[in-house]
Amino acid sequence: MKRPIRIFLCALVLIPFIGISCQKKNPVIEIQTPKGNIIIELYIAKAPVTAGNFLKMVKDHVLDGRSFYRTVRSVNDTNPVKISVLQGGTQGKDSLPDIKPIEHETTKMTGIKHLDGVISMARTTPGSARTEFFICIGDQPELDFGGRRNPDGQGFAAFGKVIEGMTLVQEIWQGPAAGQKIDPPMRIHKVVVR
Repeated sequence: MKRPIRIFLCALVLIPFIGISCQKKNPVIEIQTPKGNIIIELYIAKAPVTAGNFLKMVKDHVLDGRSFYRTVRSVNDTNPVKISVLQGGTQGKDSLPDIKPIEHETTKMTGIKHLDGVISMARTTPGSARTEFFICIGDQPELDFGGRRNPDGQGFAAFGKVIEGMTLVQEIWQGPAAGQKIDPPMRIHKVVVR
């Protein structure tokens, strides 16, 4: 076999592998708690603003020492449009003035639906999300764009999904609570990039 043909055939074999190795992987973070760890993949390409903001919070250690503090389930949800989520973050304590609200990326923009294990940002009005996040327990379509949970119809900004530790998420969600307040809150030791 002539040398140019051999080089061409070798190139054909290697091209698919070169393409695979050049593809960027989604960042993965680990939420460390006293009961175990929760591993989450961040969909940085689909939700660059929201996932990028969360990744920055992780790198800046904003969530270290915080907690999962709110559980919303049918027995304690007073809203007529029921949802099931576990919420964590800084408990709304705005002791971090340098963290600004982020632009609202709807599920219509990103294509990330609020399915079981999806992580999303809590908010009041669109564009008010800062440090609070929640994890969906089961599919929660009322949290998507056009959903009825929030009267403005803009839904919430989903940006990743639990890939390991969903059993722990459910355990914390089902734990003791006074109304929607987890009692005691589940401490988040650290959140790190894996």
